[in-house]
Amino acid sequence: MAWPALFNRYPLLYPDSMTYLEDGRLVARALFLHQLSDYYGMRSLIYSLGILPFHWNVTPWPVVALQAFLTAYVIWLVVRSILAKRTVACYLALVALLSLLTGLSWFVSLIMPDILGSVLYLCIDLLVFARETLTRAERVAVMLIAWFAVASHATHLMLAAGLCVLLALLLLLRHRSLHPRLRAVGEVAMIIVLAAAAHMALHGYLYGEPSLNGGRPPFLMARVIADGPGAWYLQQHCGLVKLAICDYVQDLPNDPDDFIWGENGVWQSASEDTQKRLLQEEVPFVLATLRAYPRAQLSKSAANFWEQLTTFDLDLDARDWVTEQFDTVMPAGRSRYLQSRQARNNLPFDFFSSVQNWTVIASVVVIVAFAFTPGIWRRRPTRLIGLAVAIVPAVIANALVTGAMSVVEDRYQARVVWLAPFLAGVLLLEWGARWQRGRTARKNET
Repeated sequence: MAWPALFNRYPLLYPDSMTYLEDGRLVARALFLHQLSDYYGMRSLIYSLGILPFHWNVTPWPVVALQAFLTAYVIWLVVRSILAKRTVACYLALVALLSLLTGLSWFVSLIMPDILGSVLYLCIDLLVFARETLTRAERVAVMLIAWFAVASHATHLMLAAGLCVLLALLLLLRHRSLHPRLRAVGEVAMIIVLAAAAHMALHGYLYGEPSLNGGRPPFLMARVIADGPGAWYLQQHCGLVKLAICDYVQDLPNDPDDFIWGENGVWQSASEDTQKRLLQEEVPFVLATLRAYPRAQLSKSAANFWEQLTTFDLDLDARDWVTEQFDTVMPAGRSRYLQSRQARNNLPFDFFSSVQNWTVIASVVVIVAFAFTPGIWRRRPTRLIGLAVAIVPAVIANALVTGAMSVVEDRYQARVVWLAPFLAGVLLLEWGARWQRGRTARKNET
């Protein structure tokens, strides 16, 4: 799974990677040495703290090893829960194909919590639908991995909570024999609550005020303004309401990235007090926009969702900001990074994006064929159905949360879309195993 990092000669990095690598040291100083800082970043401090013992701001290679191990371990448990025979061969073949044909290996090799979202959804499947296949030690390990994955990114927490609600509803509507699995859903919900509580406690200690996201930007405000309805609302009502964003009504960007990250954008140019006001007013402003222009906003959100669902190229080219941050984040690694293919923009992302696109298309065809074959699911084990129920809603909801609530970006969907080929591969392997058992049985009868 780590072959892209080896091929690149260095772990893959994204601008956010440098923040994760740097923030862990600041948080550790605050927790263990009581050396508080004014600011700790806007990303998951738990992920930053969790990977700190693996890199110590010296080298990120152990972080790749960690992510490869966690991903490989969880995939192994899922494959073992469904395929009882030739498990090792099926597992190795599946991992090899996923590593070559999808973005799985690229996100394992990327110093970001992105890969942990997919790992989390597989953990939920294991805890709810394949619990009986796990030993006590394995169950504890999966719970710990799930907790770390939930705490590693805000979208993971949102999607895991939504998946829990969906699973609870589906199990309540199904046969009573499935109701005992509701207890497992409750345990997953407790993992999510504990991850949220950890964020609240950590931010409370560091900033003096509990929160889930710390100093996050107003992503949703930026989204509805860029979509249009938010800007219309401000143009019509800024004379009547006193919102901080009204000071920028004559110069509103039509791109969420420009709103948040632009050098002269609203968020970057705002004072600390204005930023606090923008965050406080974000939800009331968005709700007011929805009341004023419900059809227009829902239509635009639906378009953003569909665009994100179908946008998943591998786009991890080098950024100048990454190189600039090495001197403060990881000085010893700067020269090695500059020798990498990524630093020279010499990685074949276009080729592998094309390979992944065709792989996903073929996988969707396989999944749809299995789903709509008459009577086929009546012969499927509960664990296989559970895997599909965990994966399909997670992939769709990921596009909804990121595209409709933040910004459409290839990386957001590419980090989970490999789950579709994974599901298709498991379906084909299980079908092949069942066909082989039937063939053997017929031979024995004759």
